[in-house]
Amino acid sequence: MGNKWKNLRSYWNKPQRAAYLFLLPAAILILVFNIIPLFASFFISMLDMGISLNSAKFIGLDNFKEALTDRRFINSLIVTIKFTVIEVPIQMVLGLVLSAMLTKNTFTNKLFRSIYFIPIVCSATAIGIMWQIILHSNVGLITYWVKLLGFGKVNFLNTPGLTLGVVIFVSVWRTFGISTIILISAMQNVPGDYYEAADIDGAGRIRQFFSITLPSIMPSFWFLLMTRVIGSLQVFDLVFTLTDGGPNYTTETLVTYVYNRAFDVGNRMGYATAMSEFLFLIIMVITLIQYRIMKKTEY
Repeated sequence: MGNKWKNLRSYWNKPQRAAYLFLLPAAILILVFNIIPLFASFFISMLDMGISLNSAKFIGLDNFKEALTDRRFINSLIVTIKFTVIEVPIQMVLGLVLSAMLTKNTFTNKLFRSIYFIPIVCSATAIGIMWQIILHSNVGLITYWVKLLGFGKVNFLNTPGLTLGVVIFVSVWRTFGISTIILISAMQNVPGDYYEAADIDGAGRIRQFFSITLPSIMPSFWFLLMTRVIGSLQVFDLVFTLTDGGPNYTTETLVTYVYNRAFDVGNRMGYATAMSEFLFLIIMVITLIQYRIMKKTEY
């Protein structure tokens, strides 16, 4: 017993003690704002309750069963998947192309990098309101240009077959800058010796890109893909300000529906939390799959 106590004291006398002390505040914040709410949300998902806990009633897994038969929930899930499947590849490809064009540190390239990065530092709510004005069916600037071209009046934000595409376009416009900057940083860290050897071997720019640049930036690419997929699955503020899920729920994403059920339609906090648990499960599975793929590409 004495030896164990002595070993424990000697361990805490080592420099690692300072590291643990510095990590402690972050660990407490993660516990309070991530771990505890995670378990609390699972408990709330098994309650029939509104905003207040006073009238809460334990109903087990009934909220989850109801979600699986809720057509509006299924529709919001399909819309979210459509949004993610279309928005993320477009954003990633656009960011990859632009990063390849803007890798060199010239004044012009730096200027364009700054311009492309501006939307991502702006509030998504502000971006949504701005585009709502630009695309307004009566006073919108783009609507006015479309009329001048002879296409007549187009209601970009209230046409079922068009509105989701408009939301995807605005989302790509807002977020492709972060993809570009991250990939530029990754490309600039590729050793120049690789390209010099490729030049000696007679490899062209396109061959160098696919044989040297792309494999070298794959860890950053997979990390970016993972974060963008998670962000797209959780999209809310842009959709809420642009269309509020309309018309006819054609742009209602899962998080938008969760918000509506919790605070707008019936104030069903327990049911909304149960639906959010489905989203958590989807994100966790996708993240684990992408993480395993990312680990394989590193070695």
